[in-house]
Amino acid sequence: MNGIKDITLSSHLQGLKGPGGNSAVNKLGGDFADLIKKSIESVNARQIDADKAAAGLASGQNSNIHEVMIKMEEAEISLRLMVQMRNKVVEAYQEIMRMQV
Repeated sequence: MNGIKDITLSSHLQGLKGPGGNSAVNKLGGDFADLIKKSIESVNARQIDADKAAAGLASGQNSNIHEVMIKMEEAEISLRLMVQMRNKVVEAYQEIMRMQV
């Protein structure tokens, strides 16, 4: 395995230095990972709220069907947005992998 060269994107970015002397992978990777994590947590929170509202409606604790429907639609729209963002990231990655160097 000594003769095999690491060709991952992170290996190529390891040598790049940002303005503060930090490597570009740590700076950009950390920010991107935090952004993705926060987005997933937000979508998950909306899904949980919608599930609680639907359970409350079914049990009779909540009688306002409009609020329940709004929460369910917000959860659905945020999930669709996250899926579309994932699709765009995958498409961009595939496009980069098709590039000839």
